[in-house]
Amino acid sequence: MPDKKIPKATAKRLPLYYRYLKYLFSSGKKKVSSADLSEAVKIDSATIRRDFSYFGALGKRGYGYDVEDLMNFFSKQLNQEQLTNVALVGVGHLGRALLNYNFQGQNSIRISAGFDTNDNITNTILEGVPIYHIDDLEAQVEAQQFEVAIIAVPGNYGQDIADHLVEAGIKGIMNFTPIRLSVPDNVRVLNVDLSNELQSLIYFVQYSESIVDDGTE
Repeated sequence: MPDKKIPKATAKRLPLYYRYLKYLFSSGKKKVSSADLSEAVKIDSATIRRDFSYFGALGKRGYGYDVEDLMNFFSKQLNQEQLTNVALVGVGHLGRALLNYNFQGQNSIRISAGFDTNDNITNTILEGVPIYHIDDLEAQVEAQQFEVAIIAVPGNYGQDIADHLVEAGIKGIMNFTPIRLSVPDNVRVLNVDLSNELQSLIYFVQYSESIVDDGTE
């Protein structure tokens, strides 16, 4: 890990850089400049150079960046060499879609257990993933040493599920419910509200001429 503390915005951009570097490597590209990266990922080159500077000297002046070396570096930073098993709480329509997707193409991430209250699917295997009853949540999280979980339940159950996950030792939650979860400071929550995102997109499309990019995204 880098010696300096990394800004949250920089950390969120690392997977984007890594994904494009993988594409470049697979296409036979040997080197890339910050300008090339900027054009591809739509982030200005100064921001890219600043992001990379937190990790030391990753490139060479007048040459740019070695694609394979940079890809391997970010692979280690993102822990791509180690499989992370993820728990899914809620196997309704959205949960089943996530099970079906199960991060295909990401060898380092896998949903490996699901939890629900529906007796028709608990104690079965869906898309190769065992589905447990919600009553077994804390025991299985502890037994399988999950650190990351996805919550895809109705909003009124979200906080209760989060409380049980935190109690069991979960350190990161992807929250698909519309509520904002209350968790300890050492637990990270990523809120994913598809309705809000789509509404924002529609607003941007309708009023694009009056919206100013302030660089805070």
